[in-house]
Parts: sequence; structure tokens; C-alpha cells
Amino acid sequence: MKTSVILATYNWEQALEIVLSYLLEQIKEIDEVEIIIADDGSNINTLSLIEKYQNKYSKIKHVWHEDIGFRKSIILNRAVFESSGDYLIFLDGDCVPFPDFIGEHLKLQESGYMVAGNRVLLSKKFTQQIVDKPDIIRNIVKWKLLNWLYAKVVGNVNKILPRIKLDSRKWRYKRKTDWTYPKGCNFAMFRNDFIKVNGFDESFFGWGHEDADLFVRLLNSGIRIKDGKFSVPVLHLWHGKENRDKEQDNWNKLISRVNDKNYTRAKVGIDKYYEVK
Repeated sequence: MKTSVILATYNWEQALEIVLSYLLEQIKEIDEVEIIIADDGSNINTLSLIEKYQNKYSKIKHVWHEDIGFRKSIILNRAVFESSGDYLIFLDGDCVPFPDFIGEHLKLQESGYMVAGNRVLLSKKFTQQIVDKPDIIRNIVKWKLLNWLYAKVVGNVNKILPRIKLDSRKWRYKRKTDWTYPKGCNFAMFRNDFIKVNGFDESFFGWGHEDADLFVRLLNSGIRIKDGKFSVPVLHLWHGKENRDKEQDNWNKLISRVNDKNYTRAKVGIDKYYEVK
């Protein structure tokens, strides 16, 4: 089964390079994986970085559109359209994956389910240390419990048990209908399920809730949520808040749809790209 990592980015080439480097180390070991960079209008610095990596690796595709504001739902749909994977892993360009991130996501895949990954939030100071010296991450991913506990106490991270291994798997289904649980920075699903609900709703302009809208429609179409906690965490680099002047409008739109069980397909979604083709 071919897998596409849909990697969202916007004007932070330092973070993108860190994420790309750790992803590429993994795809060398896993057949049939491609990276599609969904670029919401980054400048020439990001373009130059991506071209550098494309010259080394043929499995990277760059999908870009003009910067006229936050249009993540559009660029993600376009990236999926340009991808060829049967399975889609969505990751944000400021979220550093652990060395087994892709492999663990593939282990969790299950018919009838999407996978909700989790994240460890890093402090501003700790993030800057990582951006200055990315090799720090090679130590972080090997941390034991005491290391995580210390990092939590000093305020570098917000979680102390991101990698604990649990034998029981029943808990992975306890939040299978909770649309508020998954995070848009780290989740995965089968391509056919994404297409069935018509992808992201492109009427969501500006920051906020385009991911939750997708999760609501997936649930309404019969797809359930599988918890990927402890298996596929990412290190979420600190950054300032996006412009959120459209958040309330997006939230109101989302809430108006939550209780409509017939609401499964985006009004303006990925199908328009197939129609053009």
C-alpha cells in the first residue's frame, strides 16, 4: 500500500527543514512512501529549501499557491489531489516526528477508522534551542521517564509520558466518536475515506476548525476515531498565534453543522479538482 505524508507549511523554513530531515530518514527504510508539501503561500526561502531536498530525494512534491491569507483547507485538498497514496498521514511543518512515526502510523491503520495522533507542546525557549541545534532531537527521542519528568518540571514540555507502551489496546477506541479529540497537526486515514467526504471544506477561510469540520463529516459517514496516543507523538515547536480574526465565523459554521447527521460531504471540496482534470 502506498502512503502519502501530507506536510503543511507556511514561511518557517527552519522548522520545515527539521521535520523533513526526520521524515526522510524514515522513508529510506519504508517502501512506497512519498512526501507532498502543502505550502500555503511561503516565500522564496522555503522554495529554495524544498528545491534543495528535491534535488536529493525524488519522493518529495511541492504544492504551492499564492499567499492571500490562511487557506490551509484549499492547499491540503490540492496536495491530496496531487498525491498517489492509498493511505494519508497529515502532519504540520512545525511538528517534529519521532524516528518511527511513519511506521507506527502504518501499524495503527484499520478499516473504518482514522487515527488521531498526539503532540507534545514545547516551550518558546526550548523550541529556540532546537531550532539553533536540531541534533538535540536525537537525544530527546531517547529520553527516559526521568528526562521527561525533568523537562516538564522546568517547563520545556507539557507532557511526561509521550512514549509509554501499554499492552491493552481497548482504550484506543474509547473516544471513537469524539470529534473534538483529534488534532489537525497529526492524523491519518485511508484516501477513499477522505474522498468520500469530499476532503476539507474550502469555505473555511482564515485560521480555525477546518480540521474539526472534516472529523465531524467522517464520523457522520461511519468512520470512527482510533487513538494513536503513545505510538505516534510529535514534538510541536512553539510559535506565535496565527491571525484569528475568522475563528469565530469558522466556529459558528462548524457548530451549526455538528448535529446534522446527514452532513457528510464538503460543499466546496476536493471533487472540483477531479472535475477539472
